[in-house]
Amino acid sequence: MSKKVLVICGTGVATSTVVAIKIKDFCSSRGIPVVVTQGKVMDIVRGIEGYDLIVATTPIPSTVKIPVIQGLSFLTGIGNEATLEKIAQALS
Repeated sequence: MSKKVLVICGTGVATSTVVAIKIKDFCSSRGIPVVVTQGKVMDIVRGIEGYDLIVATTPIPSTVKIPVIQGLSFLTGIGNEATLEKIAQALS
């Protein structure tokens, strides 16, 4: 069964696209079945359900009960492998 990951950035367009592709490629290489969806912070404010993990490049409200991994390393390139390993652990 596939895990569901929500990638959140400020607008839900450019940044989340880059991160979503990297997560899909990584999970595929590890044999982790995953469905990756993109969104913006306002999507979370309206309420979300059914996701196993959120990867965010922007601050997420503390009221969110879904596990959150900060994904800024996907943009800076610093600590990228460590973030991917955190994602793999969270989805296992």
